[in-house]
Amino acid sequence: MPDTWLDIAPDAHFGPSCLPYGVFSTPDRSERRVGVAIGGHVLDLGAAARALGAPFAGAVSGASLDPLLAAGRTVWEQVRAAVREWLADPAREGDVRPHLADRAGVMLHLPFTVGDYVDFYSSEHHATNVGRIFRPEQEPLTPNWKHLPIGYHGRAGTVVPSGTPVVRPVGQRKTPADAAPLFGPSSRLDIEAEVGFVVGAPSAHGERVPVASFADHVFGAFLVNDWSARDLQAWEYVPLGPFLGKSFATSVSPWVVPLQALQAARTPPPVRDPEPLEYLRDAEGDPWGLDISLEVRLNGHLLSRPPFSGMYWTPAQQLAHMTVNGASVRTGDFYASGTVSGPGREQRGSLLELSWGGKEPVRLPGGAERTFLEDGDTVAITATAPGPDGAVIGFGEVAGTVVPARG
Repeated sequence: MPDTWLDIAPDAHFGPSCLPYGVFSTPDRSERRVGVAIGGHVLDLGAAARALGAPFAGAVSGASLDPLLAAGRTVWEQVRAAVREWLADPAREGDVRPHLADRAGVMLHLPFTVGDYVDFYSSEHHATNVGRIFRPEQEPLTPNWKHLPIGYHGRAGTVVPSGTPVVRPVGQRKTPADAAPLFGPSSRLDIEAEVGFVVGAPSAHGERVPVASFADHVFGAFLVNDWSARDLQAWEYVPLGPFLGKSFATSVSPWVVPLQALQAARTPPPVRDPEPLEYLRDAEGDPWGLDISLEVRLNGHLLSRPPFSGMYWTPAQQLAHMTVNGASVRTGDFYASGTVSGPGREQRGSLLELSWGGKEPVRLPGGAERTFLEDGDTVAITATAPGPDGAVIGFGEVAGTVVPARG
């Protein structure tokens, strides 16, 4: 871990190698400010930048990350290098320490203005499990799955920050045994443990973003829980795909880990067979598989540890596919990986898989069981990745509690 004049444990998730960005306010000051997490503190980045006369102060002095995202990769690198230097140089302590707040006492907010939202379906293990659950007599993967990253356009207006209650959705559902559709609260409310990627620098309409340009456009990564009403989804999704079963809430973590903090976590992705078309091939010597380890907890009980390193399609390939038809990306657009699942039962990132479609209830401490979520349940997803020299890169937490349906 690099030196810092702050007293931080060597294994701290928000050490000097991480430095994630967020937006915070304090009990004595409701104004929202851009912050950087460091140990048990949050640095008021705008105030520190102004105090130190940093040339990028304007990009970090607003109420969201939007201006910083839009400033582009050169500024992103400049800001990170400056913050690392401020925290490492004892001569800077007098200028920086007054702008540190206790992280335990701040309120965290949605860190950027969400533009468009895309959700992918890029875990081969998850897709195979779902195929076996829903289509047991057929091939689990659809014919297109290994040729392109499958995705759908979501609803940006219902992206909410961690801690926001999740109201149980209502809608139509129909099982094969029902003579007609029923209407009411979802009885198969589920989670999806995912990793999201936010676009900073936009692209022009009509132009593609190649795999090799991923880091020029994407600012960083964060955690996502794409809540899913499986019974609504099953009835509605043929032929056009997810709609009301997905659009009611998508929770995101408040801290955005910059791509620069994830360099030590980069890893080759799985071998693809067949080889993807040329526009989807990994850039030579520049892999964007990521060794991120997630943990999913239900009411404090550890359910699973999904490994992101096994994702078949990387975020670089997802961005290339999103734009290959000329669709543009804008500052604040984000896309999610799709449910992260591994080959083992203890690595599944959804209750649909963990309970095998409701047939194998998950046992909780005290004798309780779950197939899907009940009102009052709290789901929390955390993640870490390896940093340089044995450091740990933390992503914080995305959490939400289910509350009863309204009306």
